[in-house]
Amino acid sequence: MRWLTLYARSRQVPASAAAVALVALAVWALHGSGPVDLMMAVLVLTANVVAVSIGLGGRDVVLERTAAIRWVLRRAAHTLLAGAFAGAALLTVQAAGVQLAPTEVVVRDSAGLVGLAALGAALCGAQFAWTLPTGWLAFTLLVPVPPGIVGEVGGWMIISPATTASTGTAWALLATGTVLYATAGPRR
Repeated sequence: MRWLTLYARSRQVPASAAAVALVALAVWALHGSGPVDLMMAVLVLTANVVAVSIGLGGRDVVLERTAAIRWVLRRAAHTLLAGAFAGAALLTVQAAGVQLAPTEVVVRDSAGLVGLAALGAALCGAQFAWTLPTGWLAFTLLVPVPPGIVGEVGGWMIISPATTASTGTAWALLATGTVLYATAGPRR
């Protein structure tokens, strides 16, 4: 059990958990009961994923590459648990009475966003893992969604989860990001 505590501390899990809890508390306190607010839900999920993305790399990347530990399973589990935690925080706020998005949207978006963060860690380094989820959020919120399959893929965060392209994009991002991050690790 000691290795789990050391791993959590080295990955800054307590700081990430505190940031996610603060975001959830702020949303609960500031957002009254009203209609579904999908844009706010996507913004909160992105903030949660950005907060947990700081743990996608340790303090010494070289040490991780040379250690005699099987990192693939740990990295994959870390990515999946980070996405589950980010989504669970928003679902907890919704259980407290603030309805932001349907559960299917929260699950799909947290999966796709954490996949983007893992992809960002593998391609840009753990310190820049936040750039891909934040960039895709900015693209989604600022660029009008074009009609057709291109719009469903580009705007997967705000498109109905009933569409195959938007849901497939999110799960493909999760699978690609998790596999690439788990096998290659964060970039130096």
